[in-house]
Amino acid sequence: MRLGLNLGYWGAGNDASNLALARHADTLGFSVVWVAEAYGSDAPTVLSWIAAQTTSVDVGSAVFQIPARTPATTAMTAATLDTLSGGRFRLGLGVSGPQVSEGWHGVRFDKPLGRTREYVDVVRMALRRERVRYEGEHFRLPLPDGPGKALALTVHPVREHIPTYLAAIGPKNLELTGEIADGWLPVFYSPEHAHEQLGHVRAGADRAGRSLDGFDVAPTVPLVVGEDWRACADAVRAYAALYLGGMGSRDNNFYNRLAARMGFEKEAAQVQEKYLARDYAGAMSAVPLEFVDATSLLGPKERIAQRLSALAESGVTTVNVAMHGASEEAGMASLRTAVEALELAGVA
Repeated sequence: MRLGLNLGYWGAGNDASNLALARHADTLGFSVVWVAEAYGSDAPTVLSWIAAQTTSVDVGSAVFQIPARTPATTAMTAATLDTLSGGRFRLGLGVSGPQVSEGWHGVRFDKPLGRTREYVDVVRMALRRERVRYEGEHFRLPLPDGPGKALALTVHPVREHIPTYLAAIGPKNLELTGEIADGWLPVFYSPEHAHEQLGHVRAGADRAGRSLDGFDVAPTVPLVVGEDWRACADAVRAYAALYLGGMGSRDNNFYNRLAARMGFEKEAAQVQEKYLARDYAGAMSAVPLEFVDATSLLGPKERIAQRLSALAESGVTTVNVAMHGASEEAGMASLRTAVEALELAGVA
């Protein structure tokens, strides 16, 4: 199992330390540094900034939003980042949610499975430097009734194949991930609850007649180092409350549904109720300690090593740690602790 670092969003209050953390992860031998986007900073700009100031660590999008770019634009961006980084780019994609897709990007959130499948098809066709001709339900290239013509990418990516990851939560999306992707970017991943999710991934792979050898299961996992793991959990509550309570509408929150499937249905409903009522402190308090612990790395090195062992045994191949509530100095120390814990766990 390898270590990665997820820096999250630029502009989230930890900007000053992001470059230092990425450089430190590079020095420590981390596998990859990921960057996110929502409706603030864009991921490609930050990734190019990080890639220019690191040497060995991969850089990845976790994720590029599918409604934010045409598949051709994503292929151009992926090829450019892979070239500039010397073959270190990983392409993570996600459909976002209906609020962002329709409210920010003006793209209908309909048939996300079919749209994702076609999107990946077109991106890969472009990255193979074929002339892009595609007749799908969601994407038609060139348009049939105008002057457009089939074009081929003019940039030569460093590699013939850029790894493609999908951020998937629901069963059907997980099956699609197993069917077409090189890796999975889960959130709120719990070793104790992952069997069903990975079963859907395997079902998709089986349907496509492909092996999952080399498939990268790469969850983002909050990391908070300290003597008292319960106190460490408090640093993760705001993040958990935001996703369980505020990411999506009352009737359409993928993260809330995931927590319910993990056995926290009543508690997740309470978190959402308080969050939507703008009782943010109450929502944070309502996040179950057991949920935070199941989906995080909390406490001293020895306890973190035990959780890393559980992650590896469940099928994780890259664990992407995310800093919560840490200063730059504390964050760098936490990265060193993660390396030591991985060695202690004996799963590197």
